[in-house]
Amino acid sequence: MRIRGIRSAIAGAGFVVLAAAVLTPAAANAVSNVSEGSSPSAITSVWAWGNPIDPATDARGLGQQQFQPDALAAFAAEHHLTSVYLSVPWAPQEGAFATWLPQAVEALHGAGVTTVAALGGDPEWARQPQLAAQWTHDALATADFDAIQFDVEPWASAAGEPDLGVIVPQLSTMFDAAAAVANGTPIGADLPWWLEAKPYGASTAFDSLLPHLDTVAIVAFSDHAPGADGIVALAQPAATAAAARSVPFTVGVETDTPAVAGGPQYTFGDDTAVALEAQTALARQQLSGIAGYRGVTAEHLLAWQALIAQ
Repeated sequence: MRIRGIRSAIAGAGFVVLAAAVLTPAAANAVSNVSEGSSPSAITSVWAWGNPIDPATDARGLGQQQFQPDALAAFAAEHHLTSVYLSVPWAPQEGAFATWLPQAVEALHGAGVTTVAALGGDPEWARQPQLAAQWTHDALATADFDAIQFDVEPWASAAGEPDLGVIVPQLSTMFDAAAAVANGTPIGADLPWWLEAKPYGASTAFDSLLPHLDTVAIVAFSDHAPGADGIVALAQPAATAAAARSVPFTVGVETDTPAVAGGPQYTFGDDTAVALEAQTALARQQLSGIAGYRGVTAEHLLAWQALIAQ
């Protein structure tokens, strides 16, 4: 997942990008508490993009051993994750994916993960919602997923300001099409914070999408919690809107490289795992009082693991 165009969106919303904050005494104390085990990490979920399938046997394969069922389960258990968004390709019922996905979901459930969501998306799905519905059907028929998590970003291909007058109805229709074949399985989506800063109809683009969702991951990529461009300030308006609609939410942070994220200010990838834990703990302190808060989601599994290993 990449919420692309984030720099132009921030500028359009009137935000000023500031330098990354240093660790405050409160942040240092939060890290100490985490390391001592008295305060669990604020990170409760992860976007898990990848798979262990041998590319020699399936062109969709990536050969990433970190996605073997036992490895996924061990990491989830070690970090006390309650949710994992597990990437699912098109036609998951075919080839080696038909074996791996059920095994991975079962292993994650056995490790204490309560929600394993099928994660996927393509910008074209917004224009052709039947594709999203077909993928949803196939994912749920392949493995015992607890939810569907869409990462569909039609704004990513926009040359300038995205046409939300077109995009919002398209996404609403897509979410509804998926729900129609999901038989009650919750439908979630990754949505950038700045959609709450964009007027749409009588409210905002973010608020207009919430009635079509059961959960939402608010993407608020920043490498610090406080400040006008920090995680809290970015996520709070969208979190408040989600609470008003009784839609549970998580807050997404980035751990990939600055080159991938679009700049060092958007990611913890050039920082440390200690900084990640400290700043997300501060974000939890400020946001956990909002109804429906379900923690922080890390983007993404392999990058987070690489950060921890430094």
